[in-house]
Amino acid sequence: MARLIAQLYTPTAGEISLDGAPVRVRGGRALRRYVGQVQLILQDPFGSFNPVHTIAYHLRRVLRIHHRGLSLTEIDARMAHVLAEVNLTPAQQFADKFPHELSGGQRQRISIARALAANPKVLLADEPVSMLDVSIRLGILNLLDELARERNLALLYITHDIASARYFATTASVMYAGELIEGGPAESVTQHPGHPYTRLLIDSAPDPDRPEGVQRIQDTGQPPSLIDPPSGCRFHPRCPFAMERCLTDSPPPSRWARSTGRAAGCMNPGAQLAPIRRAEQPVADPTATPH
Repeated sequence: MARLIAQLYTPTAGEISLDGAPVRVRGGRALRRYVGQVQLILQDPFGSFNPVHTIAYHLRRVLRIHHRGLSLTEIDARMAHVLAEVNLTPAQQFADKFPHELSGGQRQRISIARALAANPKVLLADEPVSMLDVSIRLGILNLLDELARERNLALLYITHDIASARYFATTASVMYAGELIEGGPAESVTQHPGHPYTRLLIDSAPDPDRPEGVQRIQDTGQPPSLIDPPSGCRFHPRCPFAMERCLTDSPPPSRWARSTGRAAGCMNPGAQLAPIRRAEQPVADPTATPH
């Protein structure tokens, strides 16, 4: 989805809109204008920089590409401003360094500053904290949240950590095997999940506040092949609550909690259904981690 929004992939169906207008980019100046509005924050902050160039080089390059006609003094002033926005001051102390001379958290802040330098409307943050130490993840998430509010940015936060999604996101969407299976307000989705896969994600996350003795959903299989996905509901080979019709019928996303705008692609969302027995199904490994 993020690659489609960033125009790295060409949509084969459907439509992408920005500010209510359909996006039709075929390259050249139109693509440059578009990427100035939609910027990426990548997962690996070290791998996203050229190691033989300074931080100043990377930031000045963005400003020259997306803000033509600026003098070197104006470019340096804007560079200092975006570094201050990500709490890296004094600017010159960081601008003259190479990527390897900075910590992981500082490099990710530089990555955010580089995206902000284009003055975008949309940020696509692909696992922005997964490569960082646990002690500094919260600071980066708080920074992104603050920048999104101050600049009025739309922010797509991609993560496998549903606990951070609960903390950070306003609206949460859960995908499985290439399909959207649940969506709604983040607090509601993470506190009262309607799809068994969402509940499996939550049960697999450490939670010191989880009451003792609460029964967790057990994983009963492996992720499916995206080349040859299973028939019916794609989650049914792993679902402990699957019914016979789940094996053949693909459930459409249904609004099962209209008061909160919740939707889940499940035959019986939010219900504890009796599991069916399948002889070919392997014995669940209680230590397995869901993907």
